[in-house]
Amino acid sequence: MLKSTQYPIDCGKVAAVEIGDVKTAEVSVVFIHGWLDNAASFFSVMEALYKLAPQLHLCAIDLPGHGLSEHKYGSNFYPFHDYIDDLCQMLINLTANKQLIVGHSLGALVASCYSAAFPEKVDGLIQIEGYAPLAEPADKCVERLRNGVISRQRLRKKPERFYHSLAQAIEHRAHVNQLPEACIAPIVERGMSIVEGKWVWRHDRKLKSDSLYRMSPEHARAIMSAIECPQRLIIGKQGYSNLLKRDSDSAKNVLETFTISGGHHCHLEHPEVVADLIFGVVNKI
Repeated sequence: MLKSTQYPIDCGKVAAVEIGDVKTAEVSVVFIHGWLDNAASFFSVMEALYKLAPQLHLCAIDLPGHGLSEHKYGSNFYPFHDYIDDLCQMLINLTANKQLIVGHSLGALVASCYSAAFPEKVDGLIQIEGYAPLAEPADKCVERLRNGVISRQRLRKKPERFYHSLAQAIEHRAHVNQLPEACIAPIVERGMSIVEGKWVWRHDRKLKSDSLYRMSPEHARAIMSAIECPQRLIIGKQGYSNLLKRDSDSAKNVLETFTISGGHHCHLEHPEVVADLIFGVVNKI
């Protein structure tokens, strides 16, 4: 059912996993994963959604530097804004009549900014455990700039982590994310490779450096006020509350909010529930 594909963008190839035919589907649903995850984050949701609506085209991507996508050239440290450009380049290849974007965590932040910048290209938006670009007061900018540069210096000196087995890596990620091993295993399997007999992460190490810049709250509100399509926010009861910076007054359309069981990866814990909520937006557009 799931087929692997690749799309060229300026910095290399973006890997994807798809169900359905984009040329014949009326609606294409594009899934964008969270930080240090990959397309496998949405496999179970895609399968559940396909059962509800086999006529859809579904596409989950690996963001640059993640999963099977290529790393960016040289010393690029993946500033947040570049993901919007990356996504724009990749989506040129998808020609469905209507497009619904589903993002989790970092993917939700990217999806919100893309939807604001290109409202004519987005017919629906779903954010899971993330709302709007991360923002902080302007008086924090010097501290963030300093700490971000220092984090890069530390990262350059830090030895790469490895595991003796895939099972060990799955056990570790399950503990960190507070998930059953069966839920997180697909992400780990897609995100690792064997180098000299040791299991290492495929993702670019530079992804782990701190950001040098964040928008102000005023910037974030302006972005969210530019979103024109129907949108839903899905929150896990035990999720990351600091990511859920909801400001419904900044949204042009009514922002529907749904709280479901689970933590930050609630879509992995309850894929059928999330698929049903996505299908509800499909019906609206």
